[in-house]
Amino acid sequence: MFVLVEMVDTVRIPPWDFQRQLNTAISEELNKKLANKVVYNVGLCICLYDITKLEDSYIFPGDGASHTKVHFRYVVFHPFLDEILVGKIKYCSQEGVHVTMGFFDDILIPPESLQQPAKFDEAEQVWLWEYETDEGAHDLYMDQGEEIRFRVTDEVFIDTSPTGPATAASETPAQPGQSSTAPPEDNGEKKEAPYTLIATICEPGLGLLSWWNN
Repeated sequence: MFVLVEMVDTVRIPPWDFQRQLNTAISEELNKKLANKVVYNVGLCICLYDITKLEDSYIFPGDGASHTKVHFRYVVFHPFLDEILVGKIKYCSQEGVHVTMGFFDDILIPPESLQQPAKFDEAEQVWLWEYETDEGAHDLYMDQGEEIRFRVTDEVFIDTSPTGPATAASETPAQPGQSSTAPPEDNGEKKEAPYTLIATICEPGLGLLSWWNN
């Protein structure tokens, strides 16, 4: 679930931090820059593990800060495929069951990966498992906050780096006082998570049979 990743970066230390130990100042800057951030094709950065090498520091003309190339290892959340994890249901939607691990929320169990037969209750906005027994079928609801076990089957990284302005779709000039940019709610764009885990629910789930066992 957690791995150590070797990284290299150039760290800028402002002049007012020169009185501090270099390792301490660099560690703080690296955590400010990376902690709780997703690095493309790497994973969710958690915290600095150690610094393995410091190269020479330089001060460039027009900038009083020092710039140091740093080799370090960082703790990263990046589960391997087929790893089994435990989380809690955050909410349900037509897309599937959204799961959280407390520090990471972008986990999706699509409908085809749920325990079958499953159906979505529009009124309650929850998925339910039609659990078959000798006495007939029982609807076991996948309620918010319920603890479940899931297996990672895929991962999706999306590059969310800023891009340039989009080309105007229409050549019609805007009227005076009228903006040529569509408002956020009308431009059809949906904010996407930079890192998403796709999972399948394990059978049996930790919480789905609690009603039946009791």
